Amino acid sequence: MTDSTVSTGELPDSLSRLYDDPEAEAATLRERAGNAAVADRVSCLCGALSNPLRLRLLWALRDGECCVCELQAAVDAPQSTVASHLGCLTDAGLVSTRKEGKWTYYAVADSAIFELIDRATELADVTAEGSEAATGADE
Repeated sequence: MTDSTVSTGELPDSLSRLYDDPEAEAATLRERAGNAAVADRVSCLCGALSNPLRLRLLWALRDGECCVCELQAAVDAPQSTVASHLGCLTDAGLVSTRKEGKWTYYAVADSAIFELIDRATELADVTAEGSEAATGADE
């Protein structure tokens, strides 16, 4: 558990000024805030997806497995960089490996990840359009 998730067990005094039953409200707020263990797992997943090169590696693997040299060509990055980012994706459970002689092949562990990536791409496009519209309105 990180320092930010350590519970003090005490309610802020201000809750008693806001609510007639601060204990009940705190319980409701805790329920809405979700489970810390689940949040940690989702944070790990989002962290693995938070790098543009790692996203490009996943896109390169979308239609099937590749070896490191194929991925190097796909993302135009050195072998050490590609290997490092593949390690991160593998550690997060997003990419699996298969050995064949001296070769290691990488594949997406679960194609469902592309549902999240595709939705995030749509959201990024909408956000960028909104940002451009807001910037244009200021001129």
